[in-house]
Amino acid sequence: MKNTQTKQTDLPHVVIVGGGFGGLYAAKSLKNAPVKVTLIDKRNFHLFQPLLYQVATGTLSPADIASPLRVVLSKHKNTQVLLDKVVDIDPEAKKVYLEDREALDYDALVVATGVSHHYFGNDQWQDDAPGLKTVEDALEMRRRIFMAFEAAEKESDPQKRQALLTFVVVGGGPTGVELAGAIAEIAHQSVKDDFRDIDTTQAKILLFEGMERILPPYPEECSTKAQKSLEKLGVNVQTKTLVTNIADNCVTFRQNDETQTINAHTILWAAGVRASFMGKVLADRAEAELDRAGRVIVEPDLSLKNHSDIFVIGDLAHFAHQGDRPLPGVAPVAMKQGEYVAKLLAKKAIGMTVEPFSYQDFGSMAVIGQNKAVANLNFAKFSGFVAWIIWVFAHIYYLIEFDNKLIVMIQWAWNYITLGRGARLITEKPSLQLEIDPPNKPEEAAPQKEPVSV
Repeated sequence: MKNTQTKQTDLPHVVIVGGGFGGLYAAKSLKNAPVKVTLIDKRNFHLFQPLLYQVATGTLSPADIASPLRVVLSKHKNTQVLLDKVVDIDPEAKKVYLEDREALDYDALVVATGVSHHYFGNDQWQDDAPGLKTVEDALEMRRRIFMAFEAAEKESDPQKRQALLTFVVVGGGPTGVELAGAIAEIAHQSVKDDFRDIDTTQAKILLFEGMERILPPYPEECSTKAQKSLEKLGVNVQTKTLVTNIADNCVTFRQNDETQTINAHTILWAAGVRASFMGKVLADRAEAELDRAGRVIVEPDLSLKNHSDIFVIGDLAHFAHQGDRPLPGVAPVAMKQGEYVAKLLAKKAIGMTVEPFSYQDFGSMAVIGQNKAVANLNFAKFSGFVAWIIWVFAHIYYLIEFDNKLIVMIQWAWNYITLGRGARLITEKPSLQLEIDPPNKPEEAAPQKEPVSV
């Protein structure tokens, strides 16, 4: 036993920060590598974010799309999971400083902390217009959506009732399109027979997009079909529309040089993201270069320019070594980057090298509603039922645990038959806070440098 412990101690130590797609896939791929792995996350579970909007709209429960990290990695004998938060790093001493325990030494550091909401300098909007990145965000959205119908049922004033039945989604990317389509289905299908004093089909669902079309990264053909599908569901799509203020259940927006205001009790934010604070930490401590969104510009092997033992993957990474634009911040990219870094570190541990990272893009998909989706698979474009089927099986495939796959398949099948949403629970309002500043760094951290201010 003593020899085994000595051998484990002598192995190179790989510290992974973040249990999202990139971090988890890196840890999973290092299962049989001659390294010791520590995965650090402030949550004890991996969240399948592509389906988070279905929690927000009552189709699925949080547990359906979440997997405890310790369960996923329980058979990885070389891996330890720590429930904690990284507050600082010292690249010179090769140390990671945590919020609730002593610093960790590392031989290789993998940072995969993703992104958070971006209100473009208007963080005060977050209380009125929550974004969708965490379970708490999804539950708050779900509370607001279904509480709006409940409040409208009790409201006798027609104008106030209409404001309660007005839903505004800001941002016409995949998340915004999915949210708007799902809310339209709720109003026109799921709850239309459940109330007595209101007609839920009279609800107004508005989708605001600042660009000329929704789904801007998609081919124009897909954007056009997506907009037509949304409009058939009852969504009012407004492009070339910029939101200028959100306050007191009102949205002020500018369109064609004209400013308008609309009363809406449910305003949901899907317009932008920004890098986690670890990007600023890496910039201050490791001289990492950042792009305008705060993402870390990485080398062809996903390492930092001045620190070959620090890797950044997933949404936090700005990888511009393939094609004419950086790789998109989507789950498949993060998964492949996690697997690549794991392969690189495993090979490095035995004195071998690997080729630079290369990603094969299989395309992109967005769902609008039941039987309605668009898919750009590079070799062909699909819409409608065929695209929806492709979307369904792709998401089932990427779910982490078998029981999640089974539960989601059964739930989707039942919802398809009944047009219902079985997770329509209205829960207590959670506290919503943007994580702008990290906690104070421990006094012993990197004593030769000034504390990070982010």
